[in-house]
Amino acid sequence: MTSTFDPGGPDRWTRPVALVTVVSAALMTTAAAGVGLLREPDPVRVVTGTVTLLVLLVALGVGLCRSEPGSGARPGAPVAVGVLAVAAVASVPLLAPAGAAQGWMTWAWVAAGLAGSAPLLLGWRAGLTAAAVVTGVSVAVGQWVAAAAVPYAVLTVLAAAVLLLVHLLPLRLWQLVVAAQTGRDAAVRLAAAEERLRLAADVHDVLGHHLTVIGLQAELAARTAHTDPGAAAEHAEQARGLAAHALGEMRRVVHGRRTADLAAELTAVAGVLRASGVRTTLSGEPATGLPAETGTALAATLREAATNVLRHSRARWCTISVVDGDDGTELRISNDGAAAPLGTSPGPDRYSSGLHGLAARLGALGGRLDTGLDGDVFVLRASVPAP
Repeated sequence: MTSTFDPGGPDRWTRPVALVTVVSAALMTTAAAGVGLLREPDPVRVVTGTVTLLVLLVALGVGLCRSEPGSGARPGAPVAVGVLAVAAVASVPLLAPAGAAQGWMTWAWVAAGLAGSAPLLLGWRAGLTAAAVVTGVSVAVGQWVAAAAVPYAVLTVLAAAVLLLVHLLPLRLWQLVVAAQTGRDAAVRLAAAEERLRLAADVHDVLGHHLTVIGLQAELAARTAHTDPGAAAEHAEQARGLAAHALGEMRRVVHGRRTADLAAELTAVAGVLRASGVRTTLSGEPATGLPAETGTALAATLREAATNVLRHSRARWCTISVVDGDDGTELRISNDGAAAPLGTSPGPDRYSSGLHGLAARLGALGGRLDTGLDGDVFVLRASVPAP
C-alpha cells in the first residue's frame, strides 16, 4: 500500500513557506554585497560586479528551491550548484574589490550567503567542508582587498551561522509536519489492517461454524432421504434455517453491529451437538450483567469449540459449563473425542484463524485460552476477568 500526502493537509503550505523563508534569507544575505556596488565609483566594476551578483543570486535561489532538506541536492540541483560555484569563483576578481576602498566588506557577504547555504545544497558533510573553504577564501580576499582578514572572517562566520539557523528553523518545522503526516497515515493503515483482521476473524467464526452444521444437516438429509423422508425434510429445513441465520449474522458482521448472546449460543450449540449424536450436558449460566464484549468473545469460543468437536473428532459426549465468580467468567468445554484415530476426520483448515485468533481476542480483554488433555478427554478453558 502506498501513501500520499493529503493535498489539503498541512504539508501543502508548510513546504512553500519553508522554501520562501530559506531562499529569501539567503538572497538577502548575499544581496547585501550590492551595497558595495552602490559605493563603488568605477562604472566598469559596477557593471561586471552587478552581472556576477545576479548570476550568483539566480543560481543560489534555484539550487535552494531544488534542494531536499537533510539529504543534499535533488536531481536537477547539481546544474545550479555548478553554475553557482563558477560564479562564486568569478566573483572574487569581479566583485570583491567593489566598495572595498569605501569600507564595505562586499565579498564577506557573498561568502556568508554561500557558507550558510552550503549544507542545504550539498548535505551536511560536504556542505560544512565547502563552508570552511569559503570562509578561508573570504579571509584571503579580505587581506587582499583591504588588509582586513580578521573583520572579513568574523563577518563571514557570524552571518553564515545566523543564516544557517534561519534556514534550519522553518525546515525543521516542515520535517515535523511531514513526520506527523506520515504518522497519521500509518495510524490509518494500522486501523484498516486491524479492522480487516477483526472482520476476517468474525467471518471465520460465523461461517466456519454454520457451514459445518449445514454440511452435517445436509449429510443427514441425504442419508435419510430414502428411509425416512420426513426426517430428511426436517434436516433440510434445519439446514435452510441455519443458512438464513448465517446470512443475517454475516450482514451484521459487515456493518459492525454483531454481538452474541452467550446464553442463547449455549442452547443453540447444545442442540446442534445433540442433533449430531453427541450426548451434551450443560451446567451453569452466564451472569445477567455480562459485558457484551465478554459475551461475544466467549460465544465465539463456544462456536469454534463445537465446530472442532463436529469436524475434527469422533466425540460421543461433550460437557459445557459456565462458571461466574467475582474474578470473572470461565467457559469450560470437555469431550472424549481427543483420541480419534489419525485419518478418521478431516484436518484443520489451514486458512482459518481458529483457536489462535480466539486466544488473541480473549487476550485483548485480559483473558486467556487454555487447551489440553486429561487422559482421553480434551479440555478447553476460556476465561475473562471481571471488568
